[in-house]
Parts: sequence; C-alpha cells; structure tokens
Amino acid sequence: MKALLIPATLVAILGFPGVSYSQVQQQAPLTRAGVRRELVQLRAAGYDPSDWVHYPQNIQAVEARVAARKANASYGPSTNGNSQSGQ
Repeated sequence: MKALLIPATLVAILGFPGVSYSQVQQQAPLTRAGVRRELVQLRAAGYDPSDWVHYPQNIQAVEARVAARKANASYGPSTNGNSQSGQ
C-alpha cells in the first residue's frame, strides 16, 4: 500500500505546477496600451493614484465599481418600466 502512495503523491505534487503554468500561458499578454486603457477606466470610476495611504481599499472599491459597470453594460434601452401605446 505504501508503495503506491509514494508515486501517487509525487505525481500529484510534480503535476500541479505544470497545470497551473499552462493556464497562465493561455492568457493574453499584457500590453502597455492595455494597462493605459485600464488606468483610464479606473480614473473615470474615481480612482486617485496619488492616494497611496488608502491603497488596498481604494483600488479594490474602484475595481468593484468598474466590474459592476461592465456587468450592467448592455445594448438597447432598459427593459424595466411601463409602456403605453397612444391612440
């Protein structure tokens, strides 16, 4: 039983970094234009890069706002509300 446990453990330990590395390689490379675009979005949502005193909290709050805006972005008019047809 111990003879099977050691090779299985080694395979699990050595195989895990290869899986995580392959997932990282599938992401698109980060470009300078992409970073600038993201910074413009963050500043439009209220991020102030000079406020380093509250750094983790302010960037996380602004990123949450940007994510909420992206989630709510859709095409066409709102489907909420009433509509009336005229005579």
